[in-house]
Amino acid sequence: MTTRDRYTSPVPDGTWDVPAAGAARFTWEYEDGRDRLLALYQKGKDKQWDAQKRIDWDLPVDVNNVAGFPDEFNPLTGSDIWERMPQKARDEFGRHQGAWLFSQFLHGEQGALTVSARIVESVPDLDSKFYAATQVMDEARHVELYKKFVDEKLGMYYPINQDLAKLLEESLTDGRWDLPYLGMQVLIEGLALASFGLYRDMSTNPLVKQLLAYVMQDEARHVAFGRLALKDYYAELTEKERAEREEFVVEGCYLMRDRFKGKEIFETLGMPVKECMAYVDNGPIYQLYQSLLFSRIVPCVRDIGLWGDKVQKAYADMGVLDAAKGDLVQLMRQDEQIAEDLDRARHEQELAERRAEVHAAIAEGAAEQDGAAGEGAAG
Repeated sequence: MTTRDRYTSPVPDGTWDVPAAGAARFTWEYEDGRDRLLALYQKGKDKQWDAQKRIDWDLPVDVNNVAGFPDEFNPLTGSDIWERMPQKARDEFGRHQGAWLFSQFLHGEQGALTVSARIVESVPDLDSKFYAATQVMDEARHVELYKKFVDEKLGMYYPINQDLAKLLEESLTDGRWDLPYLGMQVLIEGLALASFGLYRDMSTNPLVKQLLAYVMQDEARHVAFGRLALKDYYAELTEKERAEREEFVVEGCYLMRDRFKGKEIFETLGMPVKECMAYVDNGPIYQLYQSLLFSRIVPCVRDIGLWGDKVQKAYADMGVLDAAKGDLVQLMRQDEQIAEDLDRARHEQELAERRAEVHAAIAEGAAEQDGAAGEGAAG
């Protein structure tokens, strides 16, 4: 069976071919590069892991509520639409919502895989090529694990969201070497980190928590990479060049804001799309979700120096300007710590289970010996 048979709507045969622009850049300077990037490269090597082994794939998932959220986190809860829906239709909506969300995570990771490979090719400095090469492996692992999750646990795929597709295309077709960095490392990865973090922290499903925590441990390094690499370069830009990048950021952020509204779910299920979207846009859950989604992007954009009036006006319009006060370094440390805590808790649980097995075996052996001794005495 082909994956295409499990999409909610047809996807084209063959591949989506995006013409790549710009040069492949070689450098003959092999002296050590920037200490911060080289340290990140070493960390990228040290933190490689196997998705088949690190994740407990035997953990169950409720396909009608993948993350295990309470009802109040459903974007339509409280609406007339939701109140009129029978339980069977609500369950179907939940199934499609989970499949749509994790399909977008999957497609986004394939985009990150392709763009990070492009960064290896196009960046002019060797230390950036080194780190981007570790990111290529990270993104391959993320595609692998999300594909396995959607395929084996959900059994349904949604096509790529067109807002995400547009930003990926714009990041790849621009000939300037820094645009893939800006589009992927800052905007797409920054939004993914915030979205993953929201679901990681609120999910009650242990498998979903593992997936997101371990992916976020990698993604935190990726955002740090874009931040370090672009901050120095953007300090040297002319006003015109900086304004062009800020225009790209504004357009990209509006696209990313609209990416997670779930319009495709309403269309697929034949629901009243206009009414559903109006409720999502004005509902308290989406307002909270949107403010959290930009918690990684806004402080990063400010930090790399793209903080002109147009950018600040756009963030004020989205209601996320205050996110500029966020501490990216602290957030990334927290992401790494949560993944390490999960590993530690799982290791301790496995040790406890082994101890219980040993104690049970000892007790069983002692009982058999007592039984044999009793039979001998009776004889």
